[in-house]
Amino acid sequence: MAVNLTERAARYVARSIEQRGKGLGLRVGVKASGCSGMSYQLEFADVRNADDLEFESHGIKVLIDSKSLPYLQGIELDFVREGLNEGFRFNNPNVKGTCGCGESFSV
Repeated sequence: MAVNLTERAARYVARSIEQRGKGLGLRVGVKASGCSGMSYQLEFADVRNADDLEFESHGIKVLIDSKSLPYLQGIELDFVREGLNEGFRFNNPNVKGTCGCGESFSV
């Protein structure tokens, strides 16, 4: 499987889709950005694009475009709360380095 959501992340995505009132699943991708070269992109997917690959984790559909897949193969997304902050944590086995602020990565 290319992408795995933890149960906590899957519950968060399911609640968010329910609150939105629509959504097919979660779209995960990468783009060239930041000081290390790549950054993650997350958005709710309302439709499946022609180049999307579809995976399922804990009942949530995860869509990844074919160009992003090599950078995301084997990634685990968790949803964490630390004090007043909350958000997704990316556990990506392909990452060779990250920038100091943690916003971008290199493979």
